[in-house]
Amino acid sequence: MAAAVLALATVGALALRRRDGRLTGPRRAGLLGTGSGPRPLTGTEIGQPLGSRATLLQFSSSFCAPCRAARQLLTDVAARDTGVTHVEINVADRLDLVRLLDVRRTPTVFVLGPQGQITRRASGLPRRDDVLAAVALATAGPAAGPGE
Repeated sequence: MAAAVLALATVGALALRRRDGRLTGPRRAGLLGTGSGPRPLTGTEIGQPLGSRATLLQFSSSFCAPCRAARQLLTDVAARDTGVTHVEINVADRLDLVRLLDVRRTPTVFVLGPQGQITRRASGLPRRDDVLAAVALATAGPAAGPGE
C-alpha cells in the first residue's frame, strides 16, 4: 500500500513539474468580454501604461522565491526589447485582478499584446525561450485560442 501511495505521489509531482511555468493560451474563466475570448486589459486596470509591443504582467507575493527569479527574467526580457514592458503586481494589493484573472499561485505571468489582449499565461517560473516566443506571438497579431 505504501509503495502505491509513493508511486502515485511521484507521478503527480512529475506531472505538476512538467506543467510548471509552461506558457499556455488564456483561460476562458474570469475576464470574459462580449465574444468568446477574454477582453483586453487596460493600463488603468494594471496601474501602468501598456507596452507598445507587449506587456509582461507578473503577479507575485512577498514570500515567493520563484517570483524574484521571474522578476529578473521578465525585467531582462523587457529591457532587451523596445516596446516591451514588465509590470509586477503584488497579489495582496490587487485581489480584484487576482479574482478576475483567476490567479491561483505565484508567480503567475500574463503576456499581453499591444492592445492589452491576453495571449499567454504561465503559473510558475517560465523559461526565457518560452517568454521570448510568447512576446513574438503577442506582437504578431490577434490573441491565439486557449491551449495553443
